[in-house]
Amino acid sequence: MAYPGKRPPHLLAYALPAIPLAVMALPFYVMVPTFYAQNLGLSAAGLGLVLLLIRIFDALSDPVVGWLSDRTFLRMGRRRSFFIVFVPLTAFCAFKVFWPPADADLFYLGLWGAALSICYTGVTLPYTAWGAELSPDYDGRSVVSAFREGATLVGTLLAVILPFVVGLDQTEGVHGLAAVALLVVILLPLTAMVAIWKVPEPANFSRQRLRLVAGLRLLAGNRPFKRLIAAFFLNGFANAIPATLFLYFVSERLGLPELRGPFLFLYFACGMIGVPVAVALARRVGKHRAWCGAMIAACLIFGLSGFLGQGDGVAFGIICALTGVLLGFDLALPPAIQADVIDHDTVISGEQRSGLYFAAWGLATKLSLAVSAGLVFPALEWSGFSTAGGTEQAPGALSILSGLYAWLPILPKLAAIALMWNFPLGRDEQRHTRDLMERSGQGAGA
Repeated sequence: MAYPGKRPPHLLAYALPAIPLAVMALPFYVMVPTFYAQNLGLSAAGLGLVLLLIRIFDALSDPVVGWLSDRTFLRMGRRRSFFIVFVPLTAFCAFKVFWPPADADLFYLGLWGAALSICYTGVTLPYTAWGAELSPDYDGRSVVSAFREGATLVGTLLAVILPFVVGLDQTEGVHGLAAVALLVVILLPLTAMVAIWKVPEPANFSRQRLRLVAGLRLLAGNRPFKRLIAAFFLNGFANAIPATLFLYFVSERLGLPELRGPFLFLYFACGMIGVPVAVALARRVGKHRAWCGAMIAACLIFGLSGFLGQGDGVAFGIICALTGVLLGFDLALPPAIQADVIDHDTVISGEQRSGLYFAAWGLATKLSLAVSAGLVFPALEWSGFSTAGGTEQAPGALSILSGLYAWLPILPKLAAIALMWNFPLGRDEQRHTRDLMERSGQGAGA
């Protein structure tokens, strides 16, 4: 098997689809709820319920897609086949969600939001599993992940710039989210074709095929995986809370709505700095310790935002920059650790099931977003906070907004740190596991 980890052009080709995938991800999670509430007049509580239902429905698709991507052996390969099939479907659904008609209601958002979530799973799940299998090396996996997540941040920056430049205060014509829709429809198919053309299908180290129930039983008994997935869920939940509330916090608590775009840009631009820093630090102290250190620093720095008030733009900008660098650790390191966990399972189970493992990974991501949306929007409405633009907010509502935004995320992050600090799969353990896999004589190809 060709090893793209030593061939940067292949890594670049693999990373390219992450750009349009990220272009749609940030608006869907951060801007769509606000746009549908402020511009289309949908209630905050209704949005929270719809987003929660979308995540629950979407979660049902993850194990199906993961299991099928492990078991489908077409000429193009088990990872690349699923990836390319779902690309046009994802682009179409993104167009419907990001360019809604003026009379779109909660049913419209629920229907097309659920369809987009399922199709997005069909693209991203085999795409991430593809990357996890490209490198056999402990540190090389961080490099593969860094290329993909660096491209993700490029797409995220585009998603930050484009909607605010075009404008989010109208429903007619080409507004900011409509511009996102057009970019995704063009860019996603083009980058997907480049990746399919340039990046090979990884080797398959499966020695047998497990029945679904037996495979799930082994997955549930994988202790390193259970620790990692729990930490990943907790950290994802912690990150999803401020992501959901960011626009409200900057507009209402800080009184700086004109700086929403610049703050987001600064945050994700600094994330691009953090990705190579994370890879370098992981080489020195190990991936799990580097990730823990970043989460500790994030708790200390981000908690300060709860003390900010009207006009504190400079202080918040510093917090955005510092926590943006730490974001690079959240993006680059957990997927690389997950690749090590999959090797551990492959030796025990005899089947390389990256698709199923990343299905559980995707499920944790979606559940963290669902719990966040289902929690913070009702809490805001209970506090008396108004999501309608231009409304004067009660002081108590702004205090609750600050507490939810800045301090609530600290608790799940601390729990994630406790789980990962002494994680059992380090560099030596991964090298031993990989040797066992390769000595099995498998991996001739998929």
